[in-house]
Amino acid sequence: MNTSRLQQRQEKPDYSTAIFLAAVCGQTYVQYTNKEEDGLFLVPRSYRLVGSFTASSYESRPELFGFVIESDCCIVLAFRGTGSAVDWISDFIAQQTPYRPVKGAGQSHKGFTDIYMSARDQVMDLLSGLSPDKALFITGHSLGGALATLAALDIAINTPWKSPVVYTFAAPRVGDPAFVKAYNYAVPTHFRFQNEFDMVPHLPPILYTSPQTKRTYYYMHVKGEVMRSFRMGTVASNHILPSYFADLMEEEPATAEAVCGEPPGWCPLTEA
Repeated sequence: MNTSRLQQRQEKPDYSTAIFLAAVCGQTYVQYTNKEEDGLFLVPRSYRLVGSFTASSYESRPELFGFVIESDCCIVLAFRGTGSAVDWISDFIAQQTPYRPVKGAGQSHKGFTDIYMSARDQVMDLLSGLSPDKALFITGHSLGGALATLAALDIAINTPWKSPVVYTFAAPRVGDPAFVKAYNYAVPTHFRFQNEFDMVPHLPPILYTSPQTKRTYYYMHVKGEVMRSFRMGTVASNHILPSYFADLMEEEPATAEAVCGEPPGWCPLTEA
């Protein structure tokens, strides 16, 4: 990951960084799939595993939801997207709740926030042992993108990392206008990759009325939209991480080839 290149153009995404972080996101799903084997997954060359963390979805038992890795210059905090039936239930709990980690930061999606709060102490413990002189990147796909967003504001306000760099892929809306205002002010760099034919980034709707309470909630996206445009044949295929990765590969094929070669087989490639 070319940190010097990223620092030179904060206003635009660095596609080599996006490709690398999308590959890291892919390993959060591998970690979950291999939960019976202690959550084994591949760590890129020159990085080491700091630790994994768990979270709970809708009254479920804790399950693997991501990890922290670090190199000599960088730290990466990665969150997993939806991987189980109870995760989907949490996705649809679209009532809002006060965003507790930061006073006055509005309200956020209750289902996403409950998951993040169940992992928060573990995430903070993992980061507490690391050098704040290293650049911190936060990433996630789908639900993981929502969790990365919730974490980024918390970390920017409550830890020494005041300028985390956030790359999300196919993330849904996370909070109300007050949350978005607080986030956009506190988090300097966020690139939110979104396929225009992916339905998930359009959820929850800007105006969401709870079927239980009939109360209406307002949702907005945080800053940093990077619009992509690809059709992969089905609604699901327009959303999955391998499709986003395939799209990113077209921006820098040589970079993608290099990233995917170390270690071999760790990129979220589409099936032939």
